[in-house]
Amino acid sequence: MFERNRILIVEDDKGVSDGLMTNLQIVGYETVLFSDGREAADHLTQDHSFDLALLDIMLPGIDGFGLYGFMEQYSIPVIYITAKTDSESEIKGLRGGAEDYIVKPFDTTTLLVRIEKVLTRTGKLGKVYRIKDIVLDMGNHIVTKNDESVNLTPLEFEVFALLLRNKNRTVLKERILNEVWGADYFGDPHTVEVRIANIRKKLDLARELKTISKTGYRLEERAE
Repeated sequence: MFERNRILIVEDDKGVSDGLMTNLQIVGYETVLFSDGREAADHLTQDHSFDLALLDIMLPGIDGFGLYGFMEQYSIPVIYITAKTDSESEIKGLRGGAEDYIVKPFDTTTLLVRIEKVLTRTGKLGKVYRIKDIVLDMGNHIVTKNDESVNLTPLEFEVFALLLRNKNRTVLKERILNEVWGADYFGDPHTVEVRIANIRKKLDLARELKTISKTGYRLEERAE
């Protein structure tokens, strides 16, 4: 069964929270939202199976710093997302145990990368991803199509996994090179294109795996 990472959002600015939920759901996360800190804390007593919490600091009920203890009780990693730009608040948040501290306004792509890094670092990143009739199993390093194994090379597997984790979003070519080959890679500049072409062919993703001119690639979930 495919299980998505669950992210708790506690944010009282509706514009920010709506944007967060939309962007997180587009790339495959399941989200639960609260605008009041006390309501979020009370909810955790009944449902605490979250892989990450995005907490504003200035909240009604219980503020973000006060909420951290509830998250710690259930081993939920925390990223603070706040308008507080003073270094004292950032130091307090990070020394208090938060995984990251992001100041508003923030770039959505940057936030998604940081979320992925935290989930990876804490061992909570989803292990199974799906698109169409294709399943990628990170734990066993296997890709299947219609329940039949597909032989991807290690580099093709890593590129496909990166695109799947960012489904419906454009992934820059430079990011693919940095995350799959490493920041110090100075080899053939066409190496990404070669792997993308192989992935399209092996997995029959000619329509779904888009080339974004002079930018990168996007794996799109198409409605049936």
